[in-house]
Amino acid sequence: MRALRLLTAAWLWCALAVAAQDSIARLPPAVAQALQQAGIPETSVGIYVQDVSAERPLLAIGAERALNPASTIKLITTFAALDQLGPAYTWTTEIYTTGTLQGDVLAGDLIIKGYGDPRLTLENFWLMLRSLRARGVREIRGDLVLDRSYFAAAEDSDPAGFDNEPTRPYNTPPDALLVNFKAMRLQFIPDLERRRLSILADPPLPQVQVLNNVVLDHEPCGDWVSRLKLTALGDAAGARLLFGGNYSVTCGEKERNYSVLGHPQYVHGLFTLLWHDLGGIFAGSVRDAETPAGARLLLAHRTQTLAEIVRDINKFSNNVMARQLYLALGAIVFDAPANGEKSARAIKQWLASRRLAFPELVLENGSGLSRIERLSAKSMAQLLLNAQRSAVMPEFIASLPLVAVDGTMKKRLSSTAVAGQAHVKTGSLSGVRAIAGYVLDSRGRTMVVVCIINHARAPEAQAAQDALLKWVYEH
Repeated sequence: MRALRLLTAAWLWCALAVAAQDSIARLPPAVAQALQQAGIPETSVGIYVQDVSAERPLLAIGAERALNPASTIKLITTFAALDQLGPAYTWTTEIYTTGTLQGDVLAGDLIIKGYGDPRLTLENFWLMLRSLRARGVREIRGDLVLDRSYFAAAEDSDPAGFDNEPTRPYNTPPDALLVNFKAMRLQFIPDLERRRLSILADPPLPQVQVLNNVVLDHEPCGDWVSRLKLTALGDAAGARLLFGGNYSVTCGEKERNYSVLGHPQYVHGLFTLLWHDLGGIFAGSVRDAETPAGARLLLAHRTQTLAEIVRDINKFSNNVMARQLYLALGAIVFDAPANGEKSARAIKQWLASRRLAFPELVLENGSGLSRIERLSAKSMAQLLLNAQRSAVMPEFIASLPLVAVDGTMKKRLSSTAVAGQAHVKTGSLSGVRAIAGYVLDSRGRTMVVVCIINHARAPEAQAAQDALLKWVYEH
């Protein structure tokens, strides 16, 4: 009798184990249906769902496949930075001189030394120059010298190398002295009275000439950008943007950012423009050089905190800022000059310190703007579980887009129960769609959710990923 009871118990245990295995090996029907409609096979998908208080996943499909995670890889870069540097960490940009200040005239060169600040925006750069003016400097009789040595020169890569879109700001290479993301905002304003399109540049850099041959029409607005025909020409002296094609008056006013100058050209143009606006005098040239040992510090400008920078990176998936942060990590851990190898080594060393083993991990620039970066859904989930238990959890989770509220998730799931109940980072490349984050489900449990899809029809996968988020909330 006792043997029978033991045999029955063993049978029940096995049956429950099999049932448990089945429960984590089947896609929810709505997700499976959406994938089928998109023509995406399960073999192209990696999914992992786990309650943060549980020891096992609720759902794991292809969870150990090494997939391209696109911009969700930013979660590794930003968590590593927050955990190692702390949320209050700030960057400094320094201004030196080798000359003497005689009254309000600086007889000598002005040197600006960068340390990879990810967010030295137009406003911050202006505030720095205004502070220099307030210290009594008006006329600069030397040159503008840029010390960009904190990042290795090799990191000044080809902006056309990723997708042959060199004028798109997201392709701006990282730089130790990156100012305003090296971007110029163009405003397209139809003038009905004069029957022409006005194109206004901000900032109006003198090295950039905008030539306008656009014809106004009354077609539906649609994809207005593709109707404009842009030819960008550049040399050591500057750049010319020649716009042709058509623009519909039904579009109203539009704007778009472009990146067309090299780093030194851009900083020189912007410095000259802002310095003159501040009442200063400067007519010098620009050159790259390291700060001499005897240079005198005039000003040290600090940026926003890392917590604020991480929020911009993850909410809006800012590739340029992520690449800046990635490189800076390598220099901070292993000393300057920063390069990609140091950064990858710094992050893998940090992962090991947190007892996270991701053997399939491949890092290139930490932003997701890469064809070779790889991570599995399970490893991404383990990272998120680890972050949820860390001291920087509040800053990290708050940096992720809130579903149906802000960032890259602002326009998704707005009429569903999961709206406002999930912080989810998105990722997208040609052939890649990914989500990774946290869902506060209908019972108040925090669930980690990861879904990475690598397939030619991945752009059609949003319905499946949205269905997964709704299922996790309602499960």
